[in-house]
Amino acid sequence: MELTAHGRMAHSAYPELGESAIDKLLDALQLLRSMELPTNPAVGPSTLNIGIIEGGQAPNVVPDFARAHLLYRLVGPSDDLKRRIIETVGNRAEVHFVLEIPFMRLRTLDDIPTMVAAFTTDIPGLSNWGEPVLLGPGSIHVAHTERERVEKRQLHEAVELYCAVAKKLMSG
Repeated sequence: MELTAHGRMAHSAYPELGESAIDKLLDALQLLRSMELPTNPAVGPSTLNIGIIEGGQAPNVVPDFARAHLLYRLVGPSDDLKRRIIETVGNRAEVHFVLEIPFMRLRTLDDIPTMVAAFTTDIPGLSNWGEPVLLGPGSIHVAHTERERVEKRQLHEAVELYCAVAKKLMSG
């Protein structure tokens, strides 16, 4: 989701002559951060991450523009939350829902370990390829960090897992 706030530039020595887009954006973000998000007893809570904030031109200028990019990871349908977001933000900023990847429950296979994963996947966009199975080596807990890695042992285990899954799918 993208939030865009507009204001009116002025010299920072006379803030009353301007209208700070950054102040509006910060107010909207604080309200969104305090909103209660949906929870699903089987998979846990939805999450919110404010990943990018940008705005302003110089420290001595009241900013006329500010923008933030947010990512909600949902555990169910989005319609109610989208409505609540728009109502909460009000006239502080424009709300643009840029991308929506729906919550999914994926296929499981007997004898293959499963887990609840609180991350998004491109699988919903691959629906023409059959019923998806999501698996692979590594830990989501180090993804997108300075320590992101997959251990050699996990790669070897993944080969065995992929073979087991392929056999199971071909036999059934």
